[in-house]
Amino acid sequence: MGEAKRTSLRFAFFILLAAVSFQQLLASDDSTILYESFDEPFDGRWIVSEKEDYKGVWKHSKSEGHDDYGLLVSEKAKKYGIVKEVDEPVDLKDGTTVLQFETRLQNGLECGGAYLKYLRPQGAGWKANEFDNDSPYSIMFGPDKCGTTNKVHFILKHKNPKSGEYVEHHLKYPPSVPSDKLSHVYTAILKPNNGVRILIDGEEKKKGNFLSADDFEPPLVPSKTIPDPEDKKPEDWDERAKIPDPEAVKPEDWDEEAPMEIVDDEAEKPEGWLDDEPEEIDDPEASKPEDWDDEEDGEWEAPKIDNPKCEAAPGCGEWKKPMKRNPAYKGKWHAELIDNPNYKGIWKPRDIPNPDYFELDKPDFEPIAAIGIEIWTMQDGILFDNFLIAKDEKVAESYREKTWKPKFEVEKEKQKAEEAASSDGLAGYQKKVFDILYKVADIPFLNPYKPKILELIEKAETQPNITIGVLVSVVVVILSILFKLLFGRKKQAKVEQKKPEVAAESSDKQGSSEETAEENEKEDTTAPPRRRRRDN
Repeated sequence: MGEAKRTSLRFAFFILLAAVSFQQLLASDDSTILYESFDEPFDGRWIVSEKEDYKGVWKHSKSEGHDDYGLLVSEKAKKYGIVKEVDEPVDLKDGTTVLQFETRLQNGLECGGAYLKYLRPQGAGWKANEFDNDSPYSIMFGPDKCGTTNKVHFILKHKNPKSGEYVEHHLKYPPSVPSDKLSHVYTAILKPNNGVRILIDGEEKKKGNFLSADDFEPPLVPSKTIPDPEDKKPEDWDERAKIPDPEAVKPEDWDEEAPMEIVDDEAEKPEGWLDDEPEEIDDPEASKPEDWDDEEDGEWEAPKIDNPKCEAAPGCGEWKKPMKRNPAYKGKWHAELIDNPNYKGIWKPRDIPNPDYFELDKPDFEPIAAIGIEIWTMQDGILFDNFLIAKDEKVAESYREKTWKPKFEVEKEKQKAEEAASSDGLAGYQKKVFDILYKVADIPFLNPYKPKILELIEKAETQPNITIGVLVSVVVVILSILFKLLFGRKKQAKVEQKKPEVAAESSDKQGSSEETAEENEKEDTTAPPRRRRRDN
C-alpha cells in the first residue's frame, strides 16, 4: 500500500512538472511575436525589392566557420532591399517590446549600413516588391559606418499630433559599431515608462527616455517657446564688447612703411661658393625614349638632377646677400582696445509661445507591420541572422544565449589563435588598442569630440603604422578636455537662435553611409590621360 502511494505521488509530481513546463513554453511562445532564424531558404517568405535601383543580390549562406545560415549581402557597391510582412501588426504601445537581430561583418565595414527598418502599415496599394527608401517606417535600428559616421542608429519616426506630419527623432550619442569581423547581436528594448535601452552583445551601451530633449534630436516634445521670427535687431544695438580707444594717438616714430625684412649688409659670401655652377643639371644617364614623337610630345628634354658639385660646396649659382628681420619694423599701428560704453550684449529675438507646441505623456508609436532591410553598402559579406520581436527581455536573452553566444565564443577563440600566431603579435596588439579607443569614444563627457576621435581611430585602422601616434593624439585630446574642465575660464555662452520644430517627413537623415557611398561611387571614375612627361 505504501509503495502504491509513493508511485501515485511521483506520478502527480511529474504531471505537475509537465504542466508548469508547458505553461512556461506557452508563455515563451506568447512573448515571441516574430522569430526568423534563416535556417531555411528565404524565398517566398521574404520579398526582394524589384525597384530599379536595388540590384544587390541576397543569398542564403552559411556564416563563415559555422553551419548556421543567414541572409547575406553578396556584392559590393549595390543597393539592397528585402522585406517580410508580419501576420498581425505589432503594437508598441502595450508593455515592453524587444527588437533584436544579429549581424556579422565578415569583410569588415568601411562604408555601408547594416540596420533594419521596422515598417509601419503602408498606404493603400503598396506592394512588398516595391519596398524602397521611401517606404515609411516606425523605427530604424542598427549599425551604420562611413566616413565620420560610426554609430548604431536608433531612429523613431513619430507623428506630430498637430501637423499630422512624421518627424525623424534620432537617439543622441549612440554607441559605436564594433570594429571586428565577429558576430554581434543588437537589442533595443522599449519600456512602458518611455525608456529605451540599447544593448550590444547583451551589454547595455546606451539608455534614454523618449520624452527627454537630452536623449533625442529633435525632441519629441517641442519647446514651449520659440524665437520670434518677426523680431528685428534695433539699428542702434551695439554688440561690440571692445572698441578702439578713440583718444589713442599713433606715436610719431611709428613707421608703418618700414619693411619686415631688410638685406643683411654685413653678410659675406661663403668661401668656396660655386658661382658658375647651376643647382641642377641634366641627368647624364637619361636618354630619349625610342617611342618619343617630337611632333606629338614636343621637344624631349632630359630630366634634371641635383648638381653633385654643389653637395660638397657651400652653394651654387649667383650668391645674394640674405635677408634679416628689420629692427625698425613695427607693422600697421592700431589703437588699443577698451571696453565699449555702449555695449548691450549679443542680441537675440524675444521668445514667443510655440504655435506647434504639444504635450505628450507617451510616444504615439506606429505599429510594426513589416521588417525590411534597405541599405546601400560598399562592402559585401554582411550577414544578417536571428531576427526577433518579443514582449519579454528574458526571451531575447534566451535567444542570445542559444543562437549568438556559441558562435561568438568560437569566433573569439579563433581570433585569439590568429593573433597569437602573428609573427610579432603586432596585429593583436593593434586590435586591442582599437577596441579600447572605441570604448573611450563612447565615454559620455567626450560626446562633443566623438566624431574627431573616431576619425583618428579609423585613420589608424587603415594605416596601422600610426597606431601609437593616434593613441597619443587621443590621450592628448582627453587631457586637454580635462584641463579645460578643471582650469578653463568660463566663456560667454554662445547664443543660438532656436528654430521652430520642422514637422516634415524626411528620409535624408536616416543613414549618412548611403549618401557617402553614392559620392564615393561617383568619384570612382577613370582620370583623363595626362600629357607625357619629358623623362624616361
